[in-house]
Amino acid sequence: MTQQTDLPFPGLRDVPVADTAQTRKDFASDQEVRWCPGCGDYAVLAAVQSFLPELGLKRENIAFVSGIGCAARFPYYLDTFGMHSIHGRAPAIATGLAVARPDLSVWVVTGDGDALSIGGNHLIHTLRRNINMTILLFNNRIYGLTKGQYSPTSETGKVTKSTPMGSVDTPFNPVSLALGAEATFVARTIDSDRKHLTSVLRAAAAHRGTSLVEIYQNCPIFNDGAFEAFKDHETRDDAIVPLVHGERVRFGVGHRLGVVRDAVTGAFDVVPVAEVGVEALHVHDAHAEEPAAAFGLSRLTMPGHLDRAPIGIFRQVERPTYDDLARQQVATAVQGQGAGDLHALLHAGDIWSVT
Repeated sequence: MTQQTDLPFPGLRDVPVADTAQTRKDFASDQEVRWCPGCGDYAVLAAVQSFLPELGLKRENIAFVSGIGCAARFPYYLDTFGMHSIHGRAPAIATGLAVARPDLSVWVVTGDGDALSIGGNHLIHTLRRNINMTILLFNNRIYGLTKGQYSPTSETGKVTKSTPMGSVDTPFNPVSLALGAEATFVARTIDSDRKHLTSVLRAAAAHRGTSLVEIYQNCPIFNDGAFEAFKDHETRDDAIVPLVHGERVRFGVGHRLGVVRDAVTGAFDVVPVAEVGVEALHVHDAHAEEPAAAFGLSRLTMPGHLDRAPIGIFRQVERPTYDDLARQQVATAVQGQGAGDLHALLHAGDIWSVT
């Protein structure tokens, strides 16, 4: 059985590779794709179907797990193994798969409501444990499947069916949340930017550990235009702050704007480059062990800055994964070595024989 060794995706080193070359058609199921016309999910699905052949894996060794919501229909449209699971619990189910089956490439597809409301506890513990899986978090800042209620990422003051006078909640920032949970790979991309989305998927799949990718995704029915600033040709250059490892953070028409970091507070701010000079701009380090800088950059997307957001890989560091460590302990216990003696544990104290 051929396995991933020195291939471009070290995160999948234990997963068997395919015997023949594959195309997008190999990963498209025979199910009719049913989302609302104009939904950003179509673009993400097309990108994922086109990207999966790059992995070079057997389809039966890829598993997509989803929760509940519009994005949760994803597994139906991929010719891989998949599970449409329980509301908010996709990370928990995917954890079991990743620990028990190192020969699987495990993916989670979830939405901002599914992941950050009822599923918030499962998400943060998956991130801190660093389980080998890739989580695609579709963020449209609204509940779509249940017809337009405000979600954990809806901006303060959002008028919806459930908040007719405007939401009084402070929204979650998914990237900040992931970094606070000690996630080892955190990125953000946009549904309509196929090239950038694919490059982020490629990096996330190559990472060994939990990869969280927040995808800004438009809901044309209940929250149309939520990310228009990042897509409109007249505004996107000033709205998108590209993060590239090793490069100074600079953006805007003519690269006239840049990001600087206060030497005292550590906070980040956007300034005209002409006022501070290029050398004063922050150099992005996605591989820094300390996540403070990545967290600070994520705060540029907080309330008051919803029309400006850093896009790219915020953090990408190496740390032992929960599933690798758990399997090592099981192997030690099975061998009956020291405190890991599984036989002694199972036969400790009173035991009964059932006949």
